[in-house]
Amino acid sequence: MWYFISPEIVYGEDALSRLDELEGERALIVTDKQIVGIGFADKVKERLLKAGIDCQIYDDIEPDPSIETTKKGAQVAREYKPDWILGLGGGSAMDAAKAIWVLYERPDIEPGEINPFTPLGLRQKAKLITIPTTSGTGSDCTWGIVLTDTFEKRKLALGCREVHADIAIIDPIFVTGMPPQLTSDTGLDALTHAIEGFTSNWKNDFCDGLCLKAIQLVFQYLQRAYHDGQDKEAREKMHNAASIAGLGFGNSMTGLAHGMGHSLGAEFHTPHGKAVGLFLPYTIEFTANVSARYYSEITHLLNLKQTRVEKAAHSLAQAIRQLEQNINQPLTIKDLGISYNNFKNSLDKLVSNADMDTQTVTAARIPTSTEFERLFRYAYDGKSVDF
Repeated sequence: MWYFISPEIVYGEDALSRLDELEGERALIVTDKQIVGIGFADKVKERLLKAGIDCQIYDDIEPDPSIETTKKGAQVAREYKPDWILGLGGGSAMDAAKAIWVLYERPDIEPGEINPFTPLGLRQKAKLITIPTTSGTGSDCTWGIVLTDTFEKRKLALGCREVHADIAIIDPIFVTGMPPQLTSDTGLDALTHAIEGFTSNWKNDFCDGLCLKAIQLVFQYLQRAYHDGQDKEAREKMHNAASIAGLGFGNSMTGLAHGMGHSLGAEFHTPHGKAVGLFLPYTIEFTANVSARYYSEITHLLNLKQTRVEKAAHSLAQAIRQLEQNINQPLTIKDLGISYNNFKNSLDKLVSNADMDTQTVTAARIPTSTEFERLFRYAYDGKSVDF
């Protein structure tokens, strides 16, 4: 037996007005100082006040939020007693909001105990709203939570089916004018979600169409959004693509690019989308034989030239590398400015963390530790995978 989990999704122009209809007394807005500084939190607060809901802002969320930050936020929630918690921002803010919500409802558990098999009994104190301000993570539509264990220097991929938003608001007003590099990083995150969601071991009929549509939208609109921040059509389509990919991979899981990306990001503080996008072509090549038919479906969708099904993975990998070049993305770990000595000294840790990552489990082909090491080395040098 399987489940397909989705929040109520409100999308398109003026989607934020959905907040006018809320009923409640208090709302805690979980976000970061940059979002507050550019006035996005005020837009949300204005709508909530219009609905007669008092607001408090917790804006201490950092990129790749730590366990400590979420515990602090949960204490703020316990003192304020909100009946709505809103995650406003990129994936970090939304993941933090989910964790804060869980710890607020369940002060008896630790963040690392959040898992798909233990019921939490949420929604006794509050409900959750997610409002993305970037077009990539899809966290608004998933029940996953990624937190950083700063002591062990690794990312924890957590989650439970209960930890999905009650309402996701996908309003393109928040992404018009988004800087090119952020557009590029987050767009590749959406693409990686969609491709891995379509090729993971847990792929299924309910998610395949969503993942394919997201892939198509990213290839069609990401470059336009990157080159012109005011291209409203491209911005809206990319915003939709990120959430559609979130629905897809959130119900089918991801794969090796995420396992390796989480590991690299925790060790070298590489932005998540940049990290998973970098590894995506290499992991596609590594899984070429076991997922050839699925890669062939993607290349057919994108009208990529190929002669045989078994060549589809390499055709897709090259198309992704070309896209990455066109939007100023690194193609190798070396391109990130990581010296060989630092890379070599961290290699054992990179391999160990990727091997333990929860997203590795659902990959179509699971590497041995030796294969993981080779994958990282190939990605450092920019060598196409041939094993």
